[in-house]
Amino acid sequence: PVGAVGILQASLIPSLVFKLKTESDEIQELILDTLSNCLRVEASEALAAGAVTILKEKLTHSSVAIRSKAAWVLLEIGTHPEGKNMVCEEITPVLVSLLEDPDPEIQASATGALMFATVKPQGRFAALGASAIPPLLKLAAEETSKARLSAIKALTMLAELPEGRRTLLHHTDTFQQCLNDPREAVKRAAETAISVIKWKP
Repeated sequence: PVGAVGILQASLIPSLVFKLKTESDEIQELILDTLSNCLRVEASEALAAGAVTILKEKLTHSSVAIRSKAAWVLLEIGTHPEGKNMVCEEITPVLVSLLEDPDPEIQASATGALMFATVKPQGRFAALGASAIPPLLKLAAEETSKARLSAIKALTMLAELPEGRRTLLHHTDTFQQCLNDPREAVKRAAETAISVIKWKP
């Protein structure tokens, strides 16, 4: 944490973001790790430097490690209020496509970032528009998926929209299965999801 604060105080974030465009894959991985640690502290400099646009490009990189780390950095950005807006507007469709990435780490990071994006109404509309429900349901149904908890929470957000609720009413069995998960957090999330989906105005 002290190192991250030092990097922020030295105003190195814009340089690091810029170098993502030019450095070799190996160096890009190190930069993404560094940005992830710094963004836990502060996101505004990275956002001002155009990090979201550059990270969006990295989400479709041929390297699994770079795709995974870029999704993780976006997850960190999405935890900040100003970052959520940018992720909602620019990144949601790409994150939805990554839900079906063959790499489970990328699935988990993309699902986490999507979960933060769907906290905002525009993120929910963007996720629905990008057909996020089928791949999220698939991840929620997989008992071994690292993305299971985030997928359930993202689906709960989408159930806040009438269209999302209508679709998910046909899939409550997926959430019922999640009630058998050994992890308490998953059980609680599934209970919440069921109550939101079955809520009648």
